[in-house]
Amino acid sequence: MSDPGNDFDEGPAAFDFEDEAADEAATLRGLADIEAGRVVSHEAVMRWVKSWSSPNPLPRPKCGE
Repeated sequence: MSDPGNDFDEGPAAFDFEDEAADEAATLRGLADIEAGRVVSHEAVMRWVKSWSSPNPLPRPKCGE
């Protein structure tokens, strides 16, 4: 039973509907990016994120870093 005072009981959210074709297409694009080397390492991303709180934040990492 829903709570009449709960604003979150408005119906399904944006991600409640699966679009299997879109999910499959996104997966295939991601795999193609990996195969082509269009990736950024976790380490490079973490260096970038950690630099955000410094006086001189690093530029966004590029593919291959």
